[in-house]
Amino acid sequence: MPPAGAVGGERDISPGLPIWVWPVLALLVGFGLTFWLARDQQRQHEAERRAALEAVAGTGYAALVGRLDAYHFLARSVQTLFLTSQDVTDDEFANLYENLRPRQRLPGLQALAYADAETTPEGLRLVTRMVAPLAGNERVLGLEVNDQPSNMAAVLSSRDSDQPTLSAPFRLVQVTEPAARVDGLTLRLPVYGAGPPPRTLADRRARFEGSLAVSFRASRLVESALSDQVREAMHVEVADVTGGGARVLYDSHPRPHASVRPELDIVRDLHYGGRVWRVSMHPDTHSGVGLSWSQSVLWPGLLTSVLLALLVGSVATTRNRALELGERMSRRYRESEERFRALNDLLPALVLLARAEDGRIAYANQASRQRLGDRVVALDLSDLFDDLDLRAQLREGGPISCASAEAMLRTADDQHFWASVSIAQVELAGQQMLLMVATDISQQRELTELLSYQASHDALTELYNRREFERRLERVRAMVSAGGPAAALLYIDLDQFKLINDTSGHVAGDQLLTQLAILMRDQLRDGDVLARLGGDEFGVLATSVQDLHGAQLIAERLRQQIDGHVLIWEGRSYMISASIGGVMLDHPDMTLKDLLAHADTACYIAKESGRNRVHFYSAQDDETARRHGEMEWANRLRWAISERRLLLKYQELFPLGGRPDDGTCIELLLRFRDEDGRLVAPGAFIPAAERYGLMPMIDRWVVTTALANFDRLHPSGAALKLVTINLSGASIEDDSLTDLILQLLRQHRIDPQRVCFEITETVAVRNLMQVTRFIERLHAVGCRVALDDFGAGMSSFGYLKSLPVDVIKIDGSFIRDLLSDPMSHSIVRAVTEIGHQRNMLVIAEWVTSDEIVEALVEIGVDYAQGFGLHRPQLVPFHADAVLP
Repeated sequence: MPPAGAVGGERDISPGLPIWVWPVLALLVGFGLTFWLARDQQRQHEAERRAALEAVAGTGYAALVGRLDAYHFLARSVQTLFLTSQDVTDDEFANLYENLRPRQRLPGLQALAYADAETTPEGLRLVTRMVAPLAGNERVLGLEVNDQPSNMAAVLSSRDSDQPTLSAPFRLVQVTEPAARVDGLTLRLPVYGAGPPPRTLADRRARFEGSLAVSFRASRLVESALSDQVREAMHVEVADVTGGGARVLYDSHPRPHASVRPELDIVRDLHYGGRVWRVSMHPDTHSGVGLSWSQSVLWPGLLTSVLLALLVGSVATTRNRALELGERMSRRYRESEERFRALNDLLPALVLLARAEDGRIAYANQASRQRLGDRVVALDLSDLFDDLDLRAQLREGGPISCASAEAMLRTADDQHFWASVSIAQVELAGQQMLLMVATDISQQRELTELLSYQASHDALTELYNRREFERRLERVRAMVSAGGPAAALLYIDLDQFKLINDTSGHVAGDQLLTQLAILMRDQLRDGDVLARLGGDEFGVLATSVQDLHGAQLIAERLRQQIDGHVLIWEGRSYMISASIGGVMLDHPDMTLKDLLAHADTACYIAKESGRNRVHFYSAQDDETARRHGEMEWANRLRWAISERRLLLKYQELFPLGGRPDDGTCIELLLRFRDEDGRLVAPGAFIPAAERYGLMPMIDRWVVTTALANFDRLHPSGAALKLVTINLSGASIEDDSLTDLILQLLRQHRIDPQRVCFEITETVAVRNLMQVTRFIERLHAVGCRVALDDFGAGMSSFGYLKSLPVDVIKIDGSFIRDLLSDPMSHSIVRAVTEIGHQRNMLVIAEWVTSDEIVEALVEIGVDYAQGFGLHRPQLVPFHADAVLP
């Protein structure tokens, strides 16, 4: 006999209730939930429909505003032409229109026009003088704007506000169809006389010279702005409601229209140029607003309710099966846990589990036991760490603030090692546990510390290197600026160190540097910094000195110790001395660059004063050192040509962006060969040559030498395509130089098109008329002229209209920062576009990497030049010559 409460031999799920009650209850609950979900789905669908319509309407509204902004930008672009030129011709106006090509972007554009303003006894009179394009707009020329009240009102409003102003709708004179909608509009901008932007109403009216107009049909503007998606989904109507009235400008469906759902209508007012347009958008009558039967959850819900009732009815008969299944799953879980423990034992990482309440370690994998000892399971998790804060957190049992960090761990035998540690709180079998995973990173830490040491220390002397020394100097300078104690910077340069290298070799020199490093380190106080700055130069940062006298004592003690040192090397004895320049760090406004420059100047003066002495910088030292150096260079340059000390190098220019490589182009660079055979860059002697009037002599030598040996300036010989030669401002102002150039071209039978002369932007700006005459004479025979260092001056773009140059060379400071400075990138792009509009070649200087080359190709630069592409080489006829 079956137990009480069972039906058909099966037990009830709940005592006292028959099994059939539960399916019925489930069916009723399912039906109720289904009807509630269906109503909620309908509400959500309507909300989504509203959001979708608003998104479409927003897209159309934004497109309409964007199209008006485009008309405004077109007018501003043309206004710029009138502001920068006092007399714009019809051809310039038409050419500007052709260059802008506005109808490609603004298909609704009717015309671009300019009207002159004239004050007559009857009042202000405006007559249209220029219009583009002329085809189709012939009737606009000579049109008096006063005859169109709406148009004239927009002129006066824009004149008084200096802002773009839209006119009221009126019939454009170009529109001849009598049935056409009256929807003509103009967007007006004023043109003022020369000077700064007018600030007051009186100033604007006094300086008003004319008015620019962009005319268009409102219906075409709206039609071109709206996408197909907007027109298909919405009925769009645009009306001018300025002043309370309403004049329809555009209607996408010009027929009687009744809103399907008024609550879905979207109406926005567009305020632009002093007018108010009402943009009304209604959902299309064919767009559905309700859910179809196939989209509703009603019938799936009803079906699900029936299935749920059947499922609940079957639960009673499957309860025993569920219990058996639970038992099998429990066994599998235990087996999975055993496999997990076995896998953890094979991991190389340290894995530990500890109880959260007391931190006692309950489990450690094999790697943990081998690294930390077998007794690790008997320890607290906090006992493994040296970090006191982390140990306190683990013992308190609170949340772990540093769940992932690098920490020092210690083993059972009190050995220490660095590890990357991650700690997380987990729950296992209802108990809160701490899971720790650690990886030994001792070797990585040692390698990092070694690399850090090598990056901040000199490999030979083990002193700080220049970069670390400058970093510490900057830190001390900031402390002094904040009110800290004064300090002193010493710059030490060994005297006659080159003699030891030349006679006994670099090994002897290295030995001396090592000995002196130890010697100087022993003479310094705690807190002082000693560094090798390079070669035979050392730097000392003496901190906490009382005054100049205290700094001088430290410097003099170092000088005496160096002066008394003797190097014994392979039976020879060498005495050494040092010139020391110093500067006090006692002013808060001194920069790091100033400190290093002053210390170098002081050391230079110490050497010039006889070597083996100490000199501290004073305010008069800069001018003294500079004038002394320039005078010395002037004397050397006077006999440089006769002694054959001047040399020429060449650097190649490389075409970019698929430009055909139809011949080699080079720039000639000047060098000076000193008494030791070293080549000196022009930056060292050109300032002296300019100061003492020697640049014309040097330029004439360069021009004469280059043209006399033209086919020997490059290995390609007579196939050389182009040679550029730099000229100074003093030479360009000498008319006889041009005569010399023309004479040499004829004498050596050189094609002038293969010669290009470079002048800097600053020279061109300084004497524009003289430079223009110089360029025109060279152009007359076929020579080219390049504008070098373009962009360094503040008025670069303005002078391009006046200078008939053929090539622009962008200043290298912009190329150097091209990848890191957005402003430099924008300037390079602007220079390139303007140069190409003027039919000029654009060359980038100071190119140092392939990444910069790729960026220049993307911008459209024509040629690149720099050490990253080709390092300068001696011209062949100098490389082969025997020089003293």
